[in-house]
Amino acid sequence: MSQHQPSAFQIIRDEHSAVSAVLRSLLRMLERGPADEPMRYFDVMRAMLFYIDEFPEQRHHPNESNLLFPKIARAAPELMPVIRRLENDHLEGEQRVRGLQHLLLAWELLGETRREAFVTAAQEYVRFYLDHMRSEEVQLLPAAERHLSDSDKAELDAAFRKQRDPLAGGEREPGFERLFTRIVMKTPAPLGLGEE
Repeated sequence: MSQHQPSAFQIIRDEHSAVSAVLRSLLRMLERGPADEPMRYFDVMRAMLFYIDEFPEQRHHPNESNLLFPKIARAAPELMPVIRRLENDHLEGEQRVRGLQHLLLAWELLGETRREAFVTAAQEYVRFYLDHMRSEEVQLLPAAERHLSDSDKAELDAAFRKQRDPLAGGEREPGFERLFTRIVMKTPAPLGLGEE
């Protein structure tokens, strides 16, 4: 493996860092609220939730579920309970982020009476997702690094390099450039360049 080609395990960690930054920025946006810029606020929140649905849910998780988890299950069968829980998280996560998108739209269109439902669900989702990523990094990735064969690792490396998250070092796709620009330019740090 060349110095310029990260391993699947490094890509997973990098993508987790990108998702974590988006989730923490989402929490900061919740703390700030829309104030006197509701259009900008809801625009950024929608963009962040769309990003989570589009990249981690539709690209990152399938590689884990279809490639990484089966290889770890064969190499370290004692981790099957962890793998089952993480796989259930993947199934649940997609539904939860779509539910959040609906709750955000309800708040935006129907007003303050819908705010608390979104805030509560978003905070719970962030906890859920951060715990999920922590379990993968602490329980699965070290086992994968120890137990998988070189050919398994090479197969994972190739698969994870194909669809890297642009926020985690992957190539920017022209169709998504506007989405990432919107997130980065309007979202407060640590993810974006927007005002604190």
